[in-house]
Amino acid sequence: MLYTGTDWNFSTLRICYDAIERIAQEELRLETYPNRIEVITSEQMLDVYTSHGMPLSYPHWSAGKRFVSHENAYKRGLMGLAYEVVINSSPCISYLMEENSATMQALVIAHAAFGHNHFFRNNRLFREWTDPTQILDYLEFARGYISRCEERHGVRAVERILDAAHALQGQGVNRHSGIKRLDLRQEQERDRERRAYEAQTYNDLWRTVPKRDADESVGGANGNDPALGLPEENILYFLEKNAPKLEPWEREVIRIVRLTAQYFYPQPQLKLMNEGCATWVHDYIMRRLHEKGEIDDASMLEAIHSTTNVITQRGFDEGGGPSFNPYALGFAMMSDIARICATPTEEDRAWFPNFAGNNDAVGTLHHAWAEYRDESFVQQFLSPKVIRDFRLFRLTDDLAQPYLLVDSIHNESGYREIRRSVASSYDPGVLSEEIEIVGADLQGDRILKLEHRTRPGHLLQPSDARLTLAHLAELWGYGVTLKEVDNQTGRELGSYMAA
Repeated sequence: MLYTGTDWNFSTLRICYDAIERIAQEELRLETYPNRIEVITSEQMLDVYTSHGMPLSYPHWSAGKRFVSHENAYKRGLMGLAYEVVINSSPCISYLMEENSATMQALVIAHAAFGHNHFFRNNRLFREWTDPTQILDYLEFARGYISRCEERHGVRAVERILDAAHALQGQGVNRHSGIKRLDLRQEQERDRERRAYEAQTYNDLWRTVPKRDADESVGGANGNDPALGLPEENILYFLEKNAPKLEPWEREVIRIVRLTAQYFYPQPQLKLMNEGCATWVHDYIMRRLHEKGEIDDASMLEAIHSTTNVITQRGFDEGGGPSFNPYALGFAMMSDIARICATPTEEDRAWFPNFAGNNDAVGTLHHAWAEYRDESFVQQFLSPKVIRDFRLFRLTDDLAQPYLLVDSIHNESGYREIRRSVASSYDPGVLSEEIEIVGADLQGDRILKLEHRTRPGHLLQPSDARLTLAHLAELWGYGVTLKEVDNQTGRELGSYMAA
């Protein structure tokens, strides 16, 4: 037995880790980054929440606001705390709460240190868009740089830039090309060269010379400078490179926010698969520990009880909300793939001829974990059985009609339509707004022009659009306009302006 009862110590964690590692490597063939496990208190877990799970971050008032909000909700019993938090880094850092029982510590080690860790290391989206070996050092560099900016330029000046950059960070990522690998040494060298250049070229007399508002660049046929490369989807990148009035240190602060947002870009596209993978892995490992006699029946029942709570899918009228519990749907689909590989039905063979009955559940899951994101995973692997288990059907809500129409039920065509609809709810093109900078006449009125390509019924929230546009105008230094344009017809659906 690895342990008995609920108490644990660090020797117990080491014994459990070794047993879990053997199953993860020998049976599941998991490939992971080196693990670093840290045990923290519930109060420290609240601190981790405020920095989005990262062990260090630059200071900003929004972190304190999140901490107070989470702390009040936790103390009033309105929210619980996660058993663990795991970071996509190398080494992979897993935070475990010291209040957990021995069984829960073993479960979250299997879940985070091996399930999430394997997914971070092997999924194509994470491999192409993130560099786990650099992120912790870069965050330390960013925190130090912003602290120095606060000392030199004042907290208010730095917060003004951070507030505006945070408001725009959702539009500060490159969505259609692989990320350039982050090189900390190059970032530090850029910082040293910039400071050295400022020191060499500084002359106090320049402050007496009237400043020009903007670069006198030659405009193109439409007033835009061809060198701007418009249209541009990455708004923060454009501001960092082209905003006329920003100081060099302000551009670097925007760059820090932009690169941090870029690092987290894959996370929302892989929530279902990431949690489904980790939950399936920990469930498999805990069952194997029980089968091998390394944990007792009481521990196994505790693990089952915890997993059941995590994968519960509440109805929309029971507090479940409009979206699926990613643990529930992800775990159900992973388990269903394993079943189809081992004991397929005739229906399974017709729907999944490529892997039904291949008796290689681990290999099939490895391929899915590595090559798909949530949208494509659902489109390829959601089976009629899971659709029936979740009792899914599709409604057509036509505002011109006084009723709702059930247009997809449990038949051949209905299954495919339901699967297509579920997959589309994870489409990053639907989840993120398509907003581009389309005009910037630096020689003329200097107004920055944006377009939101959308469709009727999917317009921006007016109050949010105006507030965010004000932050954009703050960084640009001049007026900003935004037009909402129908993606199909090109018809203008609305417009906003900020000075």
